[in-house]
Amino acid sequence: MTDAKAVAEKLLQVNAVKLNPEQPFTWASGWKSPIYCDNRKVLSFPFTRDYIKSELCNVIFEKFPEADLLAGVATAGIAWGAMAADQLKLPYVYVRPKPKEHGLGNQIEGFYEQGQQVVVIEDLVSTGKSSLQVVDVLKQAGLEVTGMVSIFTYGFPVATEAFHKASLNYYSLTDYPALIDLALQKGMITANQQEILLKWRDDPAGWTGV
Repeated sequence: MTDAKAVAEKLLQVNAVKLNPEQPFTWASGWKSPIYCDNRKVLSFPFTRDYIKSELCNVIFEKFPEADLLAGVATAGIAWGAMAADQLKLPYVYVRPKPKEHGLGNQIEGFYEQGQQVVVIEDLVSTGKSSLQVVDVLKQAGLEVTGMVSIFTYGFPVATEAFHKASLNYYSLTDYPALIDLALQKGMITANQQEILLKWRDDPAGWTGV
């Protein structure tokens, strides 16, 4: 299995993750957050990109050897899914947030056949809501979703519960606790900031700042 702290270190090295408890970021949901994760940045660093791609492939190969197809989640998961599919020599599709408004009106782009076993590739999982919507789209198309792999997860209780309820096998290369522990070890945050960061994860919707 992959080394969560090694992956976290790669994300920190390329500034894909920013930590700022004193001046929190605002997510699209309106939540205030002391962390911002943008794994798209990793795509700009060839050696780090190759490392993350290989780790994704290792998890897919180990946990889902029966996979017939990989499906990337638009937009951030598209590149990672395509790279993993290329290395594993598997067919590949990606899933739009909603059906295309012109042309064929596709929501799933690419060739697939009903009954294929598919693994969903995400870059990041927060509440799990959008990820599980993609799972539903694939199931409605007649595909058998055997699991999901992401680069990073916050590990929110609401997401854990959602994946459990959906009976979906889910793995992430690294997670929030591993990243925060590493940031403390590297002197990027103080023990007091670590406490604030961990408290935020317990109730992100109700957290208003330091």
